Amino acid sequence: MKKTYITTMPDHIGSFLKASECFASLGINITRVSYNKAVDSHTLFIDADGNEQQLEKADIELKKIGYLQTDKDERSIVLVEFMLRDVPGSVTDVLRLIHRFSLNISYISSQENGSAYQAFKMGLFVDHEDRLKEFLREAQELCPVRVLDYNHTERVFDNSIFYQSFVSGLMQLTGLPEGKRNDLLVHSNLVMQMLDEKGLSPFKTFDSISRFAELLSVCRGEAFLPRISRHRVAGDTEIILIEPPCGSNTAIVQSAGETLFVDSGYALYRTEMEALFRSLLPDYDRMKKRIFITHADVDHCGLLPLFDEIIASRKTRDCLLLEHRGEYGYREQNPLHRPYISICKALTFYQPPEPEKIRALWDTQGEQANPLEQMGFFDFGELHFEVYQGKGGHLPGETVLIDYQHHLAFTGDIYVNMHGMTREQAAYNQYAPVLMTSVDTDPALCALEREAVMQRLGAGDWKIFGAHGMMKSYSLHAG
Repeated sequence: MKKTYITTMPDHIGSFLKASECFASLGINITRVSYNKAVDSHTLFIDADGNEQQLEKADIELKKIGYLQTDKDERSIVLVEFMLRDVPGSVTDVLRLIHRFSLNISYISSQENGSAYQAFKMGLFVDHEDRLKEFLREAQELCPVRVLDYNHTERVFDNSIFYQSFVSGLMQLTGLPEGKRNDLLVHSNLVMQMLDEKGLSPFKTFDSISRFAELLSVCRGEAFLPRISRHRVAGDTEIILIEPPCGSNTAIVQSAGETLFVDSGYALYRTEMEALFRSLLPDYDRMKKRIFITHADVDHCGLLPLFDEIIASRKTRDCLLLEHRGEYGYREQNPLHRPYISICKALTFYQPPEPEKIRALWDTQGEQANPLEQMGFFDFGELHFEVYQGKGGHLPGETVLIDYQHHLAFTGDIYVNMHGMTREQAAYNQYAPVLMTSVDTDPALCALEREAVMQRLGAGDWKIFGAHGMMKSYSLHAG
């Protein structure tokens, strides 16, 4: 049984030794450690492997020595201004008071201004609000004092609570509940450690996560402005393509009186997308809602709980079942992708669908030999698709639909229209490759799959609907 401990350690020699001895005495093996003083001088992440009883005892022992953070953790950085007389030794009494209260100074700034006083600013690390109030009362007896800021500042006055401040910012952006805090703490650290070992600056990583979260949050409500286009692909068949600023496209296929959705975007935009569905489909609330998903990535499956029937390949269904059981899906089984996907699921409120809604219509027997192989057929209204499965270059279970009669293809993420993205889509899509190192499970294999898709299309004027970017017009003529 493995558990991640987010420990708060005093910044002095022997701190990690003390925690290590605690684990060793209980027979617990430490499998991962992450500490970077330049990022956060107090927070140490420890992955421990032991049985349930051992880990419960470790919880008790670490709490006894004050190494475990709690929900009531009141650690804060307070920026205080002391108005001191501009004479030798004026700051000494203040420093003695700070020492008596055992407060850590994280920031100091003062300069004479030609008056009889200096505004002496200090950033103080405080672990209890009552203790701060008592300190300020005594400080007022020495000189005029005012609190300039309380954990909300443009400057970084202390790095000792970086993780808590960073995650609090993410939670405020997206409105996440407090129960998601530890998951975000652990996976933000994991992605930082992974990319740090590959030479990427930790602060570049945290900046990327913050910008990604900001892009997700600013596109909500009235700012949710997807690009919408309509495409007539047969006599009685129209495709409405919805391209949100963040996440996958959603295509609505209306053919011969039937409606089929293809992919569904992020759960974060459920309210906005349902309002859009109702405006585009007057009978939305009365219809049986069917959806086909090209693969089981979080940005394609966020709205699956809305649907009555989910059509997928068997591998895609199996991935969704793993997630429903609380296990790692295919993407999270890749250690390089797991931290980003976990962060993404938390920030977008992802929940897997109920298993009974999923219909696996296609399966392949044995090991797939080629990058792209046909595995069946799918008829919908006027459309007659051949169904192909990729070998897993982007994600196992990835599926492509090709209608040769109407020169129509749904290609998921195997082929996307990179040059047909809006500015917002392009900005959103730049972060996953950084935070995951690659959006593909096997980039070289995915390139072969993409090439195989294009080879399968044959002569004619094609409409290609990838999962990101606008519809791609593609012409190939014989001879």
